[in-house]
Amino acid sequence: MGLATIERAGFAVYARDPPPMGLRARRQAAFVGIAIVVLTIGVFRPTSVVRAAGPTLPIRAAFYYPWFPEAWDQKHINPFTYYTPAPAGYYDSSLASVIDDHIARMQYANISAGIASWWGQGTKTDTRIPLLLNEAHTRNFYWTLYYEPSLDALNTASDLAYINLHYGSDPNFLHVNGKPVLFVYTRAVKSCADVTTWVTINAGLFYLSPQVFGGYLSCPTQPDTWHQYAPTSAEDKQHLLSFSISPGFWLRTDAAPRLIRDPARWHFNVQHMVASGAAWQLITTFNEWGEGTAVEDATEWQSCTGYGVYLDELHKTAGGRANLCGSSPAPMPSRSPAAQSTGAPSPPSRTPGPLAPAIPRGAHTPPAASDLTTVLAWLAFRPWRLLPR
Repeated sequence: MGLATIERAGFAVYARDPPPMGLRARRQAAFVGIAIVVLTIGVFRPTSVVRAAGPTLPIRAAFYYPWFPEAWDQKHINPFTYYTPAPAGYYDSSLASVIDDHIARMQYANISAGIASWWGQGTKTDTRIPLLLNEAHTRNFYWTLYYEPSLDALNTASDLAYINLHYGSDPNFLHVNGKPVLFVYTRAVKSCADVTTWVTINAGLFYLSPQVFGGYLSCPTQPDTWHQYAPTSAEDKQHLLSFSISPGFWLRTDAAPRLIRDPARWHFNVQHMVASGAAWQLITTFNEWGEGTAVEDATEWQSCTGYGVYLDELHKTAGGRANLCGSSPAPMPSRSPAAQSTGAPSPPSRTPGPLAPAIPRGAHTPPAASDLTTVLAWLAFRPWRLLPR
């Protein structure tokens, strides 16, 4: 069996060939597996969840990356960025104080939701989602996920069941029209056929927002909405569906920026986003430091407020408020007097196997039928493993 490695932005994707099966057997197994998992998604639908009043459209959200400190060290470069985050420096996404500070800064910038990069069950980005949700409890901030793995019918069905079970009913998981929201990166949706697969597997559970591709509006099957992720463009408008803005793009391995930072241009970008009337107003990104697209504060663009010029502009133009300069550091987010809500359960632990740094699935012995979650995981055997290097 061959082992292939594919890299994107410092993440290693390990693909192991599945055991040989006849074509008919593979089709039968896939049909049975998809049917079971899709039915299970329906079983895990929350029926009587009491949630706080979340944001309504139009929603302003920022793409967010909970993959540090792993992502500071990539391609034998440490730190893997041209910039220095402020005030915490090269931080750890596992620290509650860091997440608290990030939520405070996004709220200051009139951002009501974070779109957290998610690379699969049991990955570092997955195990930090409970922390993100817990730190948003009792405050008016919400999270959703950016689904990054490649599309595979069985694996994707298993992932949707997993996300819904572990996070979908959390009061601070973003909902629209009564459904948990899920953004989907281009790796998992590249054609109209992929959209049909997503909509079929989803069965109406999630409010889906795939990334656009050529001819997306002509697809016979349509998701709930669409978005663009194009950080090398200062602005991108997808009709009234979404409007995204980027402060700049300078990948650490590039000799020069592909999009030069310009605070004066950023002022007009924010104005255009607010005036667009788009249902989704997206900031690309809050903290993708390796690609140099962060609006989070850095020593290179600090300001008198302690938030940095890019968040200041969002605070002022997107919220119609004047900057308040002072020497005091950025305040921590204030908690409401409401009782702390129960956090989402932690993802199941995975036992590392001999294939480092990936966490292989392990032996493929059928589990006990009483353990429904494990049964689903075994049925949806994942040949792809995605983990930060």
